[in-house]
Amino acid sequence: MKIGTLRAIAHNVADSLGSGIGLLIGVYEMDVFGEAKKSPGGVIGVDFLAGKVTRGKVSPALSAAIAKYRKVLPTLCAKHGASIDDFKMLAASYSTDTINRRTIVRIRDRIGRCYVNEYVGTPARHVKVTDRLGRIRTKRGRNPNIRVVAQQSD
Repeated sequence: MKIGTLRAIAHNVADSLGSGIGLLIGVYEMDVFGEAKKSPGGVIGVDFLAGKVTRGKVSPALSAAIAKYRKVLPTLCAKHGASIDDFKMLAASYSTDTINRRTIVRIRDRIGRCYVNEYVGTPARHVKVTDRLGRIRTKRGRNPNIRVVAQQSD
């Protein structure tokens, strides 16, 4: 399965929870960012494959909503031409500060490729950065499997 497809599925699931509406699971009111602000450490971590909270404390209603994402994930994957078995990991962490709502999505596919993407706002949008020429660009997702080695000049 193409890693881009898996990244799109992960974004859709994470954004659905972060939006507070949850149309994907039929829950129409939840506030993961509000609960993250109250949670110890200010972060809520979610494992979508297990349907469980991995970090922070959440209300019983939000915990039940997260469990529902596990149930609808196979259907969402099938709509994208993928399988839930294509994922080894599908997790997200939600936090907020005085300016932004931040979502970090982590995926690992069945052959071991791993990507981490960072999003801000609701709906979740890629973080923008300024390049060395002053142009605004989308911050690329990073692959933590790739080590960056400094090149020596001659």
